[in-house]
Amino acid sequence: MTIGLVGAGSWGKNHLRVWRELGVLRSVCEVDKSRSEKVKKESPSLLVTPVLSQLLEDSKIEGIVVATPAETHFRLVKECLLAGKDVLVEKPMALSVAEGKELNAIAKLNKRILMVGHVLHYHPGLQKLKDLISEGELGKIRYIYSNRLNFGKIRTEENILWSFAPHDISVLLMLLNEMPFQVSSQGGNYLHRSIADVTISSFKFRSGVNAHIFVSWLHPSKEQRLVVVGERQMAVFDDMKPESKLVLYPHKIHWVDHLPISEKADAITVDFEEQEPLKQECLHFLHCIESRKEAKTNGEEGLRVLSLLNACQQSLEEGGNLIRTEIELEGQDQYKYFVHSTATVDSPCEIGEGTKIWHYSHIMKESKLGKDCNIGQNVVVSPGCVLGKNVKVQNNISIYTGVICEDDVFLGPSMVFTNVVNPRSHVIRRHEYQQTLVRKGASIGANATIICGNTIGCYAFVGAGAVVTKDIPDYAVALGNPARLSGWICQCGDRLNFLGNKAECQQCGKAYKKTDQKVQSISTPNPD
Repeated sequence: MTIGLVGAGSWGKNHLRVWRELGVLRSVCEVDKSRSEKVKKESPSLLVTPVLSQLLEDSKIEGIVVATPAETHFRLVKECLLAGKDVLVEKPMALSVAEGKELNAIAKLNKRILMVGHVLHYHPGLQKLKDLISEGELGKIRYIYSNRLNFGKIRTEENILWSFAPHDISVLLMLLNEMPFQVSSQGGNYLHRSIADVTISSFKFRSGVNAHIFVSWLHPSKEQRLVVVGERQMAVFDDMKPESKLVLYPHKIHWVDHLPISEKADAITVDFEEQEPLKQECLHFLHCIESRKEAKTNGEEGLRVLSLLNACQQSLEEGGNLIRTEIELEGQDQYKYFVHSTATVDSPCEIGEGTKIWHYSHIMKESKLGKDCNIGQNVVVSPGCVLGKNVKVQNNISIYTGVICEDDVFLGPSMVFTNVVNPRSHVIRRHEYQQTLVRKGASIGANATIICGNTIGCYAFVGAGAVVTKDIPDYAVALGNPARLSGWICQCGDRLNFLGNKAECQQCGKAYKKTDQKVQSISTPNPD
């Protein structure tokens, strides 16, 4: 496997060094004569050319790395993809959402790897921070801010937003696994009247998180600092420190006579293995070429960052106006739901469009919630649980691992699920969890208890306070402790009165038949 590099300038020279160290660099395309002569002198074995077609026509080159100015990215990446090459392009992948979508479409059509150089995804310190957030060590995330400041190379082909902010936006999305619904950006043009040297961008998320990104190339010193404020702990990632780059602060807030009192705690340094992020990114690109698996920072991830850059740029040009980011991106339906600011949603999990999650509820990782669910206050949905569409979960309910609720299920206030029949505090029984299935349309009343391993049938009705110790048939009414069959009920919720083995609902007109204590629907409701 060999790699071709396009651009050996400002950031390209770092790629040149890393790819040479990895021993897979074959050719370099560089139009600047002085830089190309330097590359030839340092690496006589490399083919150095100002003509891109020489790299594209070389059948031994499988991947192309594009590290040129941003305004050239779209054209160069498109040429490489159409030539059948896998591509790693530096940020941003293009300058418009339309261009980004076209590159993704070309890569998909030609079955090529398209990877974007959001290098901080491959920083072991930020990977560790992501793990801490996913594991709940920081608690519910409230606020994130990032500073990327320097007094260094000042560009004239792009403003500071497009030069510095892509990294921080990409990290923000990685940590939260969520797209913001609203952005705004303000800045100042001090060296050139049409190029912003300083910008502050704000992001609001449906989960209740707010974030700010401050970037500048008119700052007296270099700073690359990220702060994450959680309910349990705060984290600081400072990439400029030679050591102790990631630190946790388990500060606390106590309320005394309705006033907040802060209690500071000692900082805790988080250790991680030191590795060069760029080299890890390059190794990941090689792995993707070999395995044909999507990159962590693939074209879709690059498109999300690009869409937010465009929204921030629009706000910047409009004097800081709020911009709604209702940009349709493939695979982003999971962000079209509501989460109250006091609720916690772990990652990864699936939440359907239109679902609402209310005060102090906790949706744990690897759980699945369908569309238009309503999760009340103080609800816990444990890992691996599945809720179908339009499931109504009232207040104070814990849905434990092993529970599956199909579409249109109603769970009354403070009802109880279990997942182990013989729990002991000192005995771990996770391998003994039993499945509880609540079938389509069933209702479970307030304070009822469902012993694990049982099935509640379609449209069944479990009365308030009942204790279910065995399967409940379809359309059955179950009352008492232990729950016993007490009659039958229609889909619409009206009681059924059987004459012989047939019944017709007096409310909706739907007809049923009964055979050996099993009820089946035999007609649809009248149109009236």
